[in-house]
Amino acid sequence: MDALPDLHTHSTASDGTLPPRALVRRAAVAGVRVLALTDHDTTAGLAEAVEAARWVGVDLVPGVEISVSWGGRTIHVLGLRFDPEDEGFQAGLERLRAYRRWRAEEIGRRLRKAGIEGAHEGAVELSGGQLIGRTHFARFLVGRGLARDVRGVFKHFLVKGKPGHVASDWATLEDAVGWIRAAGGQAVLAHPARYRFTRSKRLRLIGELKELGGSGSGIEVVSGSHSRDDALVFARHARESGLLASAGSDYHGPENPWVDLGRLPALPEGCVPIWASWTPPPLLASA
Repeated sequence: MDALPDLHTHSTASDGTLPPRALVRRAAVAGVRVLALTDHDTTAGLAEAVEAARWVGVDLVPGVEISVSWGGRTIHVLGLRFDPEDEGFQAGLERLRAYRRWRAEEIGRRLRKAGIEGAHEGAVELSGGQLIGRTHFARFLVGRGLARDVRGVFKHFLVKGKPGHVASDWATLEDAVGWIRAAGGQAVLAHPARYRFTRSKRLRLIGELKELGGSGSGIEVVSGSHSRDDALVFARHARESGLLASAGSDYHGPENPWVDLGRLPALPEGCVPIWASWTPPPLLASA
């Protein structure tokens, strides 16, 4: 039996640990037939993923996870089914990648001041020379024995008030959703339960997304980081706001066995799946 579509995954093109080809093959083995590769602020892994998807019979959705500054926090917006060749879209992503390069250098400088040498170089090596994220610094510091796990690194080194913290300066919500829509795609609020907003602030965020993204926009109801109760809460938000419901594991690699491909629970009743209106050939690998 085929698994639920998985519309949120990462490869070595950003902070995942499997190359795009290996990610697609693993998804196929797990029974996933509709897959989105949604690397952070880049579509660099799509070409390899498309080639692999055609071989194993997976429909690959072009995707990306865009970093956004909203309400004093960093949130993430997924773009799905856009044209990867759209120049304005790619220019927006390049602006974010340029900031990421500067941020990585600055994190390295700040950690060096705190007595930790070689952090930037280590993160670059772990990233394979591609997009460098805080997770690469975290893996480096775990490897140096400075923390037990990645979560511990963030807590002690990379959050506000800690030596490696750098304030974020990402895209605005208006810009991110605008890039996605201009490229013909759909915008989806990623893993909303992770944002510790008040109810009123959460409703404002959902309302702004709907206003900017229109009727085709969505919210990630089922996520690898959501509990069953979280899914029920955001299913209700999706129904009440008229947003489509999406599902994604936020898979980063086999090192995190509690989040795997092909294991997503069904969407709660009453949700309209974002993929319900997709008509053949809706996906990049089928084009």
